[in-house]
Amino acid sequence: MNRSKRYFFQVFLWAAIWSVGWLVLDGDFQFVRQNLVSYLLQVLVVAVLVYYTAPVLLLKKKYTYFILVSLVLLLVCSAVSSQIFQGPPPRRGALPNMRVQPPPRFLIEFLLLTIAYVLATIVETFLFAQKQEEETIRNKNENLQTELKLLKSQINPHFLFNSLNNIYALSVIDSNKTQQSISSLSDMLRYVLYECDRPFVPLHKEIDYIENYLNLFCLKSSKVFPITTDFTVLDRNVNIAPMLLIPFVENALKHGNLEKINNVFLTISVYSDSEEIKFEIVNSVPEAVLNKDKVGGIGLENVKKRLTLLYPKRHELIINNKSTTFEVKLHLNLDGED
Repeated sequence: MNRSKRYFFQVFLWAAIWSVGWLVLDGDFQFVRQNLVSYLLQVLVVAVLVYYTAPVLLLKKKYTYFILVSLVLLLVCSAVSSQIFQGPPPRRGALPNMRVQPPPRFLIEFLLLTIAYVLATIVETFLFAQKQEEETIRNKNENLQTELKLLKSQINPHFLFNSLNNIYALSVIDSNKTQQSISSLSDMLRYVLYECDRPFVPLHKEIDYIENYLNLFCLKSSKVFPITTDFTVLDRNVNIAPMLLIPFVENALKHGNLEKINNVFLTISVYSDSEEIKFEIVNSVPEAVLNKDKVGGIGLENVKKRLTLLYPKRHELIINNKSTTFEVKLHLNLDGED
C-alpha cells in the first residue's frame, strides 16, 4: 500500500467514525457544525504524519525531533480548533447557583487529535515493519540463489577437469575406447549445461550422470573395478537438487584406491519413492595414505552447505570415517517440498 492510499484510508476511516456518531444522534446538524473542524484538523495531522513526520523523523529513528514536532503540531491544531468553536454555554445544574462545567474545549480537541495521530502512527509503523520484513525475505532469497550459483560454479569445473584427466589417461591406455568416453562426457556436459541451471531436476537424470561418471572412470583401464550399484527409483517424478550426490561418488573414487582392484570396493545405492530419497555410499579405505592432488577438496563441504540451504530441517547426513571404510548416508525428506 503506497503512501497516498494509506492516507486516504485513514481519511475515510475517520469519516466513517464521525458518520457513526452523527447517525447515533439522529442526524443532528448541530453535531456536524460542532465537529467538522475537528475532523478537518484530524485529516491535517494525519497528512503531516504520513507525508513528513513518519518517513522523515520516526522511521529514520529521529525520535526526539518526532516527539517535539508532533507535540507542537497537536497543540497548535488543538488551540486553533478550540478558538474556532467555543462550545455551548454552560448548562445549569439542579441546585441554584450551581453550574456543571464541561471539560475545556482545548482538552477535548487535543484528545481527539492525539487519538487520530497515535492511530496513524501505529498504522505507519506496522506497515513499515511489514515492508522491512518482506525486503529481508527477498534479500535472503536473493542471497540464497547467489550462494547456490557460487557453489555450483565450484562444482562443475572440477568435474570437467577430472573427466578430461580420465579421457587423457584412457587415450594413453586404449585409444579405441576414447570415443566411448567422449560420448559419456558429452552426456555429462549436456546435463550440466542444460539441466543444472534449474533448482531441481528429476532424480533419474542425476543417477544417469552418476552412471556416466562411473563409466568414464572405468573406461580408463581394462580391469574390472569392484564397483557395485543399486539404483531404485519408484517414482520418476521425484526431484532432487542437481549435482548433490556426485561429490560423494567423486570423493569415493578419489580416495578409495580402486585401481588396486584387490581388497577394495565401492558400493553405491539410491532408493526413492514419492516421500523420500535414501542415498548410501561405502568405499574401502587404503592402509597407506594416498597422495592425491588437492583440486576439488571443497566437494564435501560444498554439498553440506547446499543441503543446509536447500533442505533445511529436511535432511540427515551421516558420515562414518572408519579405519577400513568410509561410509556416507544421506536421507532427504521430500514432504513439504514445493
